[in-house]
Amino acid sequence: MMKSYIDARPALKRFIHWLLVPANEARPRRWVSWVLNPFVHERHVSARIRSRARLDVLPFNPFKMGANSLIEDFSVVNNGVGGVVIGKNCLLGIGSTVIGPVSIGDNVIIAQHVVLSGMNHEYKSVVTPIRDQSVTTAEIVIEADCWIGANVTITAGVTIGRHSVVAGGSVVVYDVPAYTVVGGNPARILKQYEPESGQWMSATAAATLLASVHE
Repeated sequence: MMKSYIDARPALKRFIHWLLVPANEARPRRWVSWVLNPFVHERHVSARIRSRARLDVLPFNPFKMGANSLIEDFSVVNNGVGGVVIGKNCLLGIGSTVIGPVSIGDNVIIAQHVVLSGMNHEYKSVVTPIRDQSVTTAEIVIEADCWIGANVTITAGVTIGRHSVVAGGSVVVYDVPAYTVVGGNPARILKQYEPESGQWMSATAAATLLASVHE
């Protein structure tokens, strides 16, 4: 109800946003990080955030960290346009960037310099600077037990199925089925495990199966 009240009053909304974030910046004011966020966000007592990580998190969207999860130095987490939820026993590697909306399941390894961005800038007008155009959001979901290699980019709206691997340097623009290894730019299936048979399928067989499912 409070959010609806504020959203219906643009001047009040702009003022409150100014109280929370300096103009033309993404990082919240210090008082927000020190006073508001600790009481609003759900961070397990065993979750750790290295001292040189940057948390651009605000109280009006979720930010959650489960037990024994770690955000390494030089990483950036931003929930300004969508929540960021990190499960239990997760690692966000050195120099990685997470821009919500992003949901990360339990036991996920995210290596160094990975970019997960659930936000995009629109490009509808050729006379308006892109930075002044609207943004769109679509949630990235990384299900439990995944491994995301170094220097990977995962684009808005993509789901990585449980127990999958994304090879280093890949750019993922399509959903990845569970128990699948993908790699490349754009990422393609390299192999996939078939639980019913207990066998690994080749890339060709996995792609054929996936195509038949989507028909």
